[in-house]
Amino acid sequence: MPEQWKNLQEEQKAFQDEVARIEEWWKTPRQAAIKRPWTAGTIASLRNTAPLPCIVNPFAMKLWDLLHEHRNRGTAELTFGATDPIAVSQMAKYMRTVYLSGGLSGFSENNYPGMDHADYPWDTVPKVVDKIFKSQQWHDQRQRQVRMQHPIEQRDTLENWDYLMPIIADGDMGFGSVTATLKSTKALVESGAAGIHIDDLAIGLKKFTIGQGRTIVPTSEYEDRVKSVRLQLDIMGAETLLFARCDLDHADFITSVIDPRDHEYVLGATKPVRPLQAVIDEAIASGKSATAARSDWLASAGIMTFDEAVEEQIRSLEHHTKGSIDNQSNDDLLDKYRSRVSYGISLSQRRAIAEELLGVSVFFDWEIPRSHNGQYLYRSTVKAIIERATLVVPLSDVSWARMDLPNYNDIKSYHETMLSRFPGRLFAFAWGGEWGFPSSAGWTPERLKTVSQDMARDYGVVWQIQPMYMIQGVNMEIEKSAEMWVKEGMGGYYEKIQLPATQRKPWKVDGYEKMSWCGGYLSDAFFAAIAGEEIQKNH
Repeated sequence: MPEQWKNLQEEQKAFQDEVARIEEWWKTPRQAAIKRPWTAGTIASLRNTAPLPCIVNPFAMKLWDLLHEHRNRGTAELTFGATDPIAVSQMAKYMRTVYLSGGLSGFSENNYPGMDHADYPWDTVPKVVDKIFKSQQWHDQRQRQVRMQHPIEQRDTLENWDYLMPIIADGDMGFGSVTATLKSTKALVESGAAGIHIDDLAIGLKKFTIGQGRTIVPTSEYEDRVKSVRLQLDIMGAETLLFARCDLDHADFITSVIDPRDHEYVLGATKPVRPLQAVIDEAIASGKSATAARSDWLASAGIMTFDEAVEEQIRSLEHHTKGSIDNQSNDDLLDKYRSRVSYGISLSQRRAIAEELLGVSVFFDWEIPRSHNGQYLYRSTVKAIIERATLVVPLSDVSWARMDLPNYNDIKSYHETMLSRFPGRLFAFAWGGEWGFPSSAGWTPERLKTVSQDMARDYGVVWQIQPMYMIQGVNMEIEKSAEMWVKEGMGGYYEKIQLPATQRKPWKVDGYEKMSWCGGYLSDAFFAAIAGEEIQKNH
């Protein structure tokens, strides 16, 4: 087997040239704001000897320019989650991007459908991205072929849609370890993803259907996921945008307490009760309701964060007999404690501070409430979301706080705080399909009518999606058409669907209205070209 490099100096020069190219790339406007924890030399050493061109880069730059255009204008790109090429071709007439939802892919593109538990094979979304990306190329190709059949003076009357919409793909939680995240990112980019989002949910514990149970991973694990995506993008030389999504809102559990930055929000028992799991197991064994047993246990355990337990302890003191600040008021003592427990202070440090100030230890046990799967109880807050989002801003391009059943004041607080720290930041937001938007959460009919435009203008939320339309909206339309067809037959179809579709002026390029316009003659064009016939008409 011949060796690739005979001259080591040539090998070293080729490597150094690659390092220089990476360094220059990182200085471009697209890349300059990203703060990487690795060097160009590290990336060069992880690349192939002859890196392949990244085919998605023009679409990623198109997305980059589009979102910044919206940011400058105070407007937003509103789009749907979609997995069907036919639907995407119609969206192109009004939308400029398409969202490829993992939840929707698991529902409609999986051999074993299910709701949004991210329990589908890891390559499901890359395969759907590939399908959509290739369909976009075909729509663009056949439209061009139709247009070139006509003289230039006639083309102004023809449709000319931009079917090459950038695809933003759901990376879920990376589907495993760092290497799994690297591989899934690579697959998404190679399939045509101009944007990828990664979240902080726990693998195998994603469940939104039982009223409680959302589980997040420690801050450090979330940070590693974001780093993994960025690392792979750098290795590939991909301009693909990284959307750092935080699903902490309404989280009930966290998988581990390994990271001190999470300790402020972990809940524990403040009374010496039996472990929750033992109580639930006993209830199940005796034929009682596990849900009721859990509710009763929570009411008896005094569940709160350690800081709340300290505050309660301080409030209960009538006077101070021990500690370093005798004769001070309870409010002064509480202020003193709060001033010393900043971000990242561990539970053990908090215990030491509290004992120093109070002269007694505060009972708090976060092991007692752990779930059957070992998760710790967690208290989600806007402050915690902001802390995580702030941490990964230097590595990402777009910040996204997923807020199911959102409180408008929480939305406002999150975005205003983030903007005060990162002026000009790009934000994304997803609107759910079952929210009631109650007044108790800050919603009014007037606010709801303009909230998409207001959030774009005031907070820089430049990319907003409705992932549920392809289930809700399409289901409704198909149901109506199915009922009509069964009741009225061909007469009803002809009158209500066929005629309106085929008699629209001008004809729609991608419908079944006219064979020459819907791609039916594209194959004939190939035959004509092979035969030597000129198919372009400029006169």
